[in-house]
Amino acid sequence: MAFFSVFVFAGRALAQANPVEGGFDPNYIIGDQEINDYNSMSLEDIRQFLLAKGGFLAGYKIPSCTDDDVLNQRPCTGAIQSAAEIIYYRSQANKINPKFILVLLQKEQSLVEDLSPTPNSLDWAVGYGCFDNAPCNERWRGFWKQVNSAGLQFRDYMDNPQLYNYKAGNTYTVSNTGRDPQVVTPINQATAALYNYTPHVYNGNYNFYKIWQRWFSRGYPNGTLLQVEGDQTVWLLQGGMKRPFTSRGALTSRYDPSRIVKVAKSELDKYTKGAPIKFPQYSIVKSPRGTLFLIVDDTKRGFSSMLAFRKTGFNPEEIIDGGWDDLNAFKDGQPITATTTKPTGELVQNKTTGGVYWVINGTKAPILDGIFLKTKFKNRKIAKAKAKELDKYKTVDPVIFEDGALLKSEMGSGVFVVADGKKIPITSGAVFEKLGYRWENVITVPSKILYLYPEGAAITEASLNSRMADAGIQTAAPASSTVASN
Repeated sequence: MAFFSVFVFAGRALAQANPVEGGFDPNYIIGDQEINDYNSMSLEDIRQFLLAKGGFLAGYKIPSCTDDDVLNQRPCTGAIQSAAEIIYYRSQANKINPKFILVLLQKEQSLVEDLSPTPNSLDWAVGYGCFDNAPCNERWRGFWKQVNSAGLQFRDYMDNPQLYNYKAGNTYTVSNTGRDPQVVTPINQATAALYNYTPHVYNGNYNFYKIWQRWFSRGYPNGTLLQVEGDQTVWLLQGGMKRPFTSRGALTSRYDPSRIVKVAKSELDKYTKGAPIKFPQYSIVKSPRGTLFLIVDDTKRGFSSMLAFRKTGFNPEEIIDGGWDDLNAFKDGQPITATTTKPTGELVQNKTTGGVYWVINGTKAPILDGIFLKTKFKNRKIAKAKAKELDKYKTVDPVIFEDGALLKSEMGSGVFVVADGKKIPITSGAVFEKLGYRWENVITVPSKILYLYPEGAAITEASLNSRMADAGIQTAAPASSTVASN
């Protein structure tokens, strides 16, 4: 997902005494929200990211550690876990962004992209317990311990900044490798935390910044549709990667093509290529083994029997043959049995109250406003049911707009883009237009709908210019001066 921060303005104001290389500001390396966002990637996102990078970690599996292992300072003896599982579960436990851990792994030992790392590199994966001009502390040897300990350490840097040498707002003279010492004033806790972990601007924290920019700091949030001018391929940004649609039906069955943003090739090239999106939404795909699957978003739901398939009402002539490479790109979803109801979803209205629900897989999600029927569920028919029938379904959270949607409140002019389930403020009309968004795609919603989303870090003029400059894109302001203030 891409993050941006208003602190960048302050950071650049304070950093005039320091040289800035390629947009790097030693006073502001990463935002507090970016280090704290431990839900930024799912386990599957991490797995796909490692696979796309093609390094050794994509297939690395080792025992996890138990509490006794950690307490008694012995090698791990727990269940076997993949590198992706270790990164995900330790990030969740320590409430640290898994993207942050991935960058740390690359910065310290190049592990994410290294095809054949040494055992020593794996044992000291993030350099935890290793200090300049001193041997590493054997207590922290091992990939699981390294990832876990780094997460715990950065969590404490953020929660208890008063306990550590580098603090936000204070000025320090920091050493460099092969350069003169440099004066820095960390603007936020995340930047101070990085200096506490690695007390050098160059090359340590500079390298962290460059990797973060290359992998995760984008001009566009997850859920955006991108297309290079003159190229037919449309790409979906998801999990920090670009996923190509291999057919028009795969695109139009999921998204409105009017949302496609035209970008320079240099911008698209910044993203790692993810698994292609080949099948249209709700396709029935037959595996080489003969199993039938229903494709729903990023999951494949297997039919438990032919009876289950027939009860869904699908036509056997709609079955598509698929290879394992195609199907393995989808996560396994809940199997469809003969008793599964509405596997593709249906709008149902309560005959008594008039309330409308999105009913799917035994659940019903309330639709809080008619705007959803005009946009998200446009052209969907509404069935009617008695209250007693609707009571059979479990009530879940209300329907919200998906990633990539552009929203504004009836009460104000501020525009937000939805990304990773959050509303991301776009701070001006100039920023909105530089991103290539279209005003006609902005959906006006009641404030109660916007309140359903937590707020993410804003996309600002400064942050956008930095990212576009890094991609070699001209950033002159557009002719329009329309402002979308919050």
